[in-house]
Amino acid sequence: MSQFVAVARVQDIPDRTGRAFEVAGRRIAVFNLGGRFYAIDDTCTHEEASLAEGPVMGEMAVCPRHGSRFHIPTGQVRSLPAVHNVATYAVKVEDGVVYVDPTPRVHAGRIHGS
Repeated sequence: MSQFVAVARVQDIPDRTGRAFEVAGRRIAVFNLGGRFYAIDDTCTHEEASLAEGPVMGEMAVCPRHGSRFHIPTGQVRSLPAVHNVATYAVKVEDGVVYVDPTPRVHAGRIHGS
């Protein structure tokens, strides 16, 4: 059963940026891509670094430590040195409030489809 948690107001996450939140014991990054909101694990799978603290390039979250790129809508890793995907989370927006379901969606896989 989905248990959405309010994390922010829409205006708290400007376009083409991300913010990290602690939701039900998980560190989740919420990104605003042109008014559409997405949530992924905040921690890079290569090394402990906050994806929300790195730049957003198109639909990619770029790790601020070593530059690994993760496709925000799907959580797929798209460049080295990270090789593992991150989980995504369901997001909804109601009355200007962003909600995240802290149940991770399963995304098995590694870079290059391995």
